[in-house]
Amino acid sequence: MRMAGAVKLVVAVAVFLLTFYVISQVFEIKLDSNLGNLFARSALQITDTKPPRYKCGISKACPEKHFAFKMASGAANVVGPKICVEDNILMSGVKNNVGRGINVALVNGKTGEALRTEYFDMWGGDVAPFIEFLKSIQDGTIVLMGTYDDGATKLNNEARLLIAALGSTAIVNLDFRDNWVFCGGKGIKTKSPFEQIISSLRTGIMSTFTFLLPVH
Repeated sequence: MRMAGAVKLVVAVAVFLLTFYVISQVFEIKLDSNLGNLFARSALQITDTKPPRYKCGISKACPEKHFAFKMASGAANVVGPKICVEDNILMSGVKNNVGRGINVALVNGKTGEALRTEYFDMWGGDVAPFIEFLKSIQDGTIVLMGTYDDGATKLNNEARLLIAALGSTAIVNLDFRDNWVFCGGKGIKTKSPFEQIISSLRTGIMSTFTFLLPVH
């Protein structure tokens, strides 16, 4: 009888240990699974909260039949201007295609294709090539301009009138080392809303636009 009781006790203990082992293994698997799901959800949440990047770094998506563009004038004579259209950097110090004076980028008003970039020295240069350039711009062309250092000293009345015809209203007030950015177009019927000028008394401040430009 004592032997049978001992055998029963051993069997009972073995069953208990086996049951405990199985339960613990199932619990750990579920715990690991839950932790995995938790980290997966956390990673998904981090991904979902990351702000989307839009063309030229603007703050919202560009609707159909609009071009995204961003411009910054030069800061004094230290930082060059930057012009971006449809996520393409057309002019910048990194591209080494900006210079003292007025920097200009021409863009096809229907396709958004970059046509030409130039800069004209309005301190030590001649305004005549700039005037000829302005006269050569074709209808339907988007014109983006930004100053760097001084963009006004050699700018005469004829040049100012040609820029005004592109939609600018601030060009008549542009003075020595003012910061100025402007986007207009050849053949525009109204005054452009895409323009900003900051007096040279606040030199070093960069004028920046992040607008959506309707397709012509």
